[in-house]
Amino acid sequence: MRDRPQGVPPTVEWSGTTLRIIDQRLLPHRLEAMTLTSCAEAADAIRNMAVRGAPAIGCVAAFGMALATLDLPDDRERAMELLERAAGVLKATRPTAVNLAHAVELALAEARLARSAAEIPGRVTAAARRLMESDVAANMEIGRLGAALLPERCSVLTHCNAGSLATAGYGTALGIVRTAYAQGKLTRVFADETRPRLQGLQLTAWELMQDGIPVTVIADNAAAALMRSGRVSAVVVGADRIAANGDAANKIGTYGVAILAKHHRVPFYVAAPTSTLDWAIADGDGIPIEERAPEEITGTGAGRVGPEGVEVWNPSFDVTPCELITAIVTENGVIETPSRAAMDAYRERTCRTVAGGDGVTGR
Repeated sequence: MRDRPQGVPPTVEWSGTTLRIIDQRLLPHRLEAMTLTSCAEAADAIRNMAVRGAPAIGCVAAFGMALATLDLPDDRERAMELLERAAGVLKATRPTAVNLAHAVELALAEARLARSAAEIPGRVTAAARRLMESDVAANMEIGRLGAALLPERCSVLTHCNAGSLATAGYGTALGIVRTAYAQGKLTRVFADETRPRLQGLQLTAWELMQDGIPVTVIADNAAAALMRSGRVSAVVVGADRIAANGDAANKIGTYGVAILAKHHRVPFYVAAPTSTLDWAIADGDGIPIEERAPEEITGTGAGRVGPEGVEVWNPSFDVTPCELITAIVTENGVIETPSRAAMDAYRERTCRTVAGGDGVTGR
């Protein structure tokens, strides 16, 4: 099985001195890359959503730290001071996706092991490479475990984009989709358009079409009617942060889809790597929710569509309570009927099998 969709180029590529990313703001009309040469440029790419999706943001942040090491002074203490400052800039870009902070902390931890300033760049770059490679491997395993939960001849609904574009490769929610399609189990994907930035319409639909997977886009407010029609076998979404009790933050609108799925008795699955689990946050109430510019709602590419000066509330994410989630699929196993007890059992089991605790015991 391929570790990258056939028609989708790598989201993140490291040259040794520069970072190349797909500029997702231009899709689906143009497929263009942008080259990042500094930590500041990496931070801007994250903040301005040239790259989005929690795992992909984490990878870009890690390589942003690698870019920050390219012009460090010879003095180790001063070098670490500058690297800590770069870490702060990156972590401040988008607050909800925990993968970002996790990636930056991994890079810092590796830098602190360096005995000299000259040793820092190699260590940080190696940590970023490992993070990217582990993300692809995790997505492949998430795909395998998640596909096993789906029935034969099924169709799924997804919200936002949790595919190759949102990760280092293959995808989390779309990793499950791709595996199930390769196995002959999946017949169609329904993709919510995902207002206000239309990631489902512009990114998910484009990705799946590149890979030849049947996809139908629906307006966000058509999800209830679609479920009532009996055409959806399961809902599969990604996550930007999952609290210790299993509450999951994902793109705004996910909570509503979960409520609809519960009412229509449609299984609701969350697919995420262990780096998305945040054991330091007890429940969803503690997850910081990013709010974005009003223009995302009042305007489109064609110009303003709302009345000038109207007040707007534009949270970028919402939190789905654990009781609405059928299962959380990670690369280390499936957490069925998430709750604090189920999450604690998963954590204890995983700690015994995963060395070092990256993404599991690291916070």
